[in-house]
Amino acid sequence: MMSFSWRTTHRRYPAAAAAVVGALGGLAALPITSSADPSLGTLQNELGQQQARQQHLENSLGGLSQLIGSLSSQIALVQSREAEVQAQLAQDRAKLASTRAALAREQQVLAVLRTRLQRARTQLARQLVSSYETGNPDLMSVVLESNGFEDLLSKITYLRDAEHQQQGIISVTRAAKRQADAAAVRLARLEAAERQITRNASMYAAALAGMNSLLQSKRSALRQAQAVQQAALSATKAHTGQLQAEISKIEAQQAAERAAAQASSQSSGGTPTPYASTPALGPSGGWAIPYPIVLCESGGQNLSPNSAGASGYYQILPATWKLFGGSGPAAYLAGKGEQDAVASRIWNGGAGTSNWVCAGIVGIH
Repeated sequence: MMSFSWRTTHRRYPAAAAAVVGALGGLAALPITSSADPSLGTLQNELGQQQARQQHLENSLGGLSQLIGSLSSQIALVQSREAEVQAQLAQDRAKLASTRAALAREQQVLAVLRTRLQRARTQLARQLVSSYETGNPDLMSVVLESNGFEDLLSKITYLRDAEHQQQGIISVTRAAKRQADAAAVRLARLEAAERQITRNASMYAAALAGMNSLLQSKRSALRQAQAVQQAALSATKAHTGQLQAEISKIEAQQAAERAAAQASSQSSGGTPTPYASTPALGPSGGWAIPYPIVLCESGGQNLSPNSAGASGYYQILPATWKLFGGSGPAAYLAGKGEQDAVASRIWNGGAGTSNWVCAGIVGIH
């Protein structure tokens, strides 16, 4: 009996698939028994072998089905994770675009503030140079040089305005410097954020590529598993067809031989054997088990023991016949009514189906 396992990688799969293909090849190479020996015992042995092979193949196919189910669930998991990564990547890209737009605006603001600071510094420098060159007149000189009270008042007002203007220029220069410094700090933060978002986006993109690669490899493995399963199913159908053809051929040969033997016995005046005197019964024979099983087992005939000892309409072994209350040494020596009763007890409403090899052959489980 073969088994399969799939954990976190598909590396073990080719070996399992090769094993299944090898098993199928072995099944195909096993020949069906030639019809040159049409004994029912040979037929029963062949049916048993074919049933064992079919069960082995069904177990292998069950393992393949489990493998495919496991692969499907893993693919669904990878696809779910892929969707999450794509959503995160989209968010990071949107955030990166917003950050870059803010960065561009901040760069423009910084350029304007730096221009303004440069103008203020230039104006302040000129003012300082002018003050140095002309000197700063004291109050006594202004009073002595004034021509009357109105001229004195005008000069004092001028000096005051000049001092206020100078102080204003200094304040503007200081404010422009503070704004430019703050803008530079904000710009540095935005640049750092941009680098971080770019790294995150690259990381998610790499993760997405890895997940896609894993998904493709698993899908490839799934296709291989499905191909092996299809090959197994085809082999099963081919063996079933060969088996049914061989069964029909052997049953036809045995029926012809029994008919010839019965005709010869009747023509010679001999007494027919108890099991050969009963004609084959059709579907309406009041069978205790499904007729397709009876047809496969005995063709509706009360057959003599085969090489395994099974006999009668239901091909019951002597030990089983006695175990379920049959009289006499073998089933074929009893009447059909008693065989029906014993077969019904063996069948047990379908619980005893496995007692007949042909049940599996005709598809009754």
